[in-house]
Amino acid sequence: MDTIKFNKKNSVVVAHRGLSGLERENTNVAFVAAGQRSYFGVETDVYRTLDGKYVLHHDTSTKRTAIDDLTIFESTFDTLRSLVLTDIDGVTKRADLRIPTLEEYVRTCKRYDKVCVLEFKTVYPVEHIAEMVEIIKKEEYLDKVIFISFAYENLTRLHEVVPGHPCQFLAWQWTDDLFDNLQRDGIDLDAYYGLLTEERVAEAHRRGLVVNAWTVDDPKVAEQLASWGVDQITSNILE
Repeated sequence: MDTIKFNKKNSVVVAHRGLSGLERENTNVAFVAAGQRSYFGVETDVYRTLDGKYVLHHDTSTKRTAIDDLTIFESTFDTLRSLVLTDIDGVTKRADLRIPTLEEYVRTCKRYDKVCVLEFKTVYPVEHIAEMVEIIKKEEYLDKVIFISFAYENLTRLHEVVPGHPCQFLAWQWTDDLFDNLQRDGIDLDAYYGLLTEERVAEAHRRGLVVNAWTVDDPKVAEQLASWGVDQITSNILE
């Protein structure tokens, strides 16, 4: 197995949930696999456990990744850490696949000099966002983190904690006021790739916004986005 290469032009690629096309998503194994390749950044999803720890997982439940059905925010860290996750076939268990901590993710990105692209998976109060920022500060890596979220309020709360810090709004539908809101609040765009056109990319750049496109696994689509000047392309398998 290997990644799929494409003509990136001036775009850079973000490994979605780590290198999830080859390894179980959102595991240290997937983060290392991305770290050892040419990716600009490594994306992952963060939840807060019942006992106040921060762990990396996409779904609210572990049913899809571990067979055992636990809800992340209703479970303690020790309980979640004890789970053995399945491999990408969804069946075979691998003892090296566990739910990682926020600290482990940041340390892996730091080791390989990759940008952390960290998605807030739920709507967080400002104090929880401040806790995550403090964890990353202790790892001395905050300057290499981009925060992303579908919940716009997470990003404005982030700016209460660290004004002006790089962040991107995950857009799954287009609204007439999107660019105005992003420009006003100093938030960049991370859009579902099907929403983007050459004209929208050009307008974003005119307004000083970075454009990330999610989640692109077709090399022809990725090459078209790159030809439009999209800054970042998030993918499970493209490199």
